[in-house]
Amino acid sequence: MKSKVIIYKKVDKKVLEFIEDTCDVIYFEKLDSDTYPIFLEELKDAEGLIGSGLKVDAELLDQAPLLKIVCNIAVGYDNFDLSALAERGIMATNTPEVLNDTVADTIMGLILSTARRMPELDHRVKTGQWKSGLEEKWYGVDVHHKVLGIIGMGGIGSDVAKRAHFGFDMEILYHNRSRNEAAEEKYGATYCSLEELLRKSDFVCLMTPLTPKTVHLIGKREFELMKESAIFINASRGKTVDEEAMIHALQTGQIYGAGLDVFVQEPVKEDNPLLSMNNVVTLPHIGSATYETRFKMAMTAATNLITGLQGNIPPNLIK
Repeated sequence: MKSKVIIYKKVDKKVLEFIEDTCDVIYFEKLDSDTYPIFLEELKDAEGLIGSGLKVDAELLDQAPLLKIVCNIAVGYDNFDLSALAERGIMATNTPEVLNDTVADTIMGLILSTARRMPELDHRVKTGQWKSGLEEKWYGVDVHHKVLGIIGMGGIGSDVAKRAHFGFDMEILYHNRSRNEAAEEKYGATYCSLEELLRKSDFVCLMTPLTPKTVHLIGKREFELMKESAIFINASRGKTVDEEAMIHALQTGQIYGAGLDVFVQEPVKEDNPLLSMNNVVTLPHIGSATYETRFKMAMTAATNLITGLQGNIPPNLIK
């Protein structure tokens, strides 16, 4: 008898067929007010759950007595209550590594577009403001040979360091829970305290996962430690930053600019001051959003799902 699983996010047809080969599938392309009651009813006898973003906590799990595994199509898993899952003996998985290169590309894009003011200047050209030779007030700042500070030297952080070191001759500083000797050897990265990184870096890139310890990791004090010429990049999670403190730092010139792919509230509110600042590049959380990478992520999650349901340890079990 096949295991019943619920997919609650749109996936590629090949991924759907891969799961259907071994499982009975209930498929929701998205959950909304119309589909959520049906989802809860189907959850009562489901053994597997796969998607991203759904809050999987004790309240939800109480309605899923047969559940064996939950699989995120994402590297982050702050939507999982890991204690509640562990109490019930339910496995949880994510999709690390497969998206590292793509997110690292996004981060380098944020660094370049913020430093060289590309979105702002694109807008100026398209709205007819380029009337003569390039004015000095349109100048940006160099990226090459600058100091890049990476907070969180995991897989993505290491791939950012590789691009910055070999592509732009940047000096790499990093702060992490533990030393990353491979990054030190390959990319000349230097381990330092968070305070030293903030004081010395021209670009500060935040790449920590969202945990209770990293909520508002970067706040008023941290922005005060940064150079006035510093550019802050966040592609981790919005809540790792005190957004009000960041807005203040940008408005008062404490830092030069910011490149953001994440926000405290997503989609970001239309009245958020960040949206009216020329020195801020804002993206709609596109970190891993390419067709190729999203397919790989979904297939990785599907492999985790089926492996777990077959009684084996999934490749990306969250411990």
